[in-house]
Amino acid sequence: MNSREIIQRTLEFTGPDRVARSFGGSDLCHSDSTAQTHATDWKKVGGERWERTDEWGNKWARVDPTSKGEVVKGVLEDISTFDSYQFPDFSRPEDYACVAKLRNENPDKWLVGGLPGFAFNIARKMRKLDQYLMDLIIEKDRMHELHDRIDAMLEDMIRNYAAKGVDCIMLYEDWGTQSQTLINPDMWYEEFFPRFQKLCGIAHDLGIKVFMHSCGQIEAIVPGLIEAGIDLLQFDQPDLHGIDTLVSHQNKGKTTFWCPVDIQITLQLRDETVIRSKVREMLDKLWRGRGGFIAGYYEDNPSIGLDPKWQNYACDEFIKYGIRSRYA
Repeated sequence: MNSREIIQRTLEFTGPDRVARSFGGSDLCHSDSTAQTHATDWKKVGGERWERTDEWGNKWARVDPTSKGEVVKGVLEDISTFDSYQFPDFSRPEDYACVAKLRNENPDKWLVGGLPGFAFNIARKMRKLDQYLMDLIIEKDRMHELHDRIDAMLEDMIRNYAAKGVDCIMLYEDWGTQSQTLINPDMWYEEFFPRFQKLCGIAHDLGIKVFMHSCGQIEAIVPGLIEAGIDLLQFDQPDLHGIDTLVSHQNKGKTTFWCPVDIQITLQLRDETVIRSKVREMLDKLWRGRGGFIAGYYEDNPSIGLDPKWQNYACDEFIKYGIRSRYA
């Protein structure tokens, strides 16, 4: 059973030979387009400060060489400039030739097409989060128009990825703080649920799956995400939701979860016994030899202040314990 088959069986809950994983010979292969954008590389600008420009023209900054940083200046500082703003062109099929090449070179891997998020993740950076959250209330019509333009761009990306042979698209969109969603769930269902539903429907009609990463406590909208068509949710903090809560979602909608051992709670204990025990709990509850779970790995150990050995214990346990014959 090759990697692509393992992921497919994982999503279908049809008993892969072992737990799928994103480390140590990952079952997944990631691709992006080569469309021309405003993006620049990180550059050290003095002291410990680093800056870059993202694909939309927003300025980012960070105070270390590895973290993701944050937006310090949105490209749409003045909402009146919205009408003249031109999004990068993601409609050109030739900008996805690299995706087709990766597909041909990795026929046995599960190929992921990377998206920059859906409307929320893109628009919140263009206006900066605090201003954007206010815009959602006082500039509702303008934000709706901005979201429509973003969705049209995303449709182009989804169709081009599908044409080049990806198995899924994956969006990165952080919807929560450590305690709640960033916006009122009623607003999410009104403005964003239909957008998720439409874009997921396009992907499914083209024969590909939809994966989504989100940080924070987003329990209030998880049922909506599943209903809208998200096939897999990637959480780096599964314990923030609760493993049993994730199981309940799984039982209702055959949703797959892709998680490392919780990066802010369990890994921070720096206890090998506790980490290995958490791996077994996740496999026994979320995987059970049938599928529905991908064992994850958080790539940026420095940003969470951990020696890689703590995640290595988790990886070792995922590999040793995540064998279907154990659940026969």
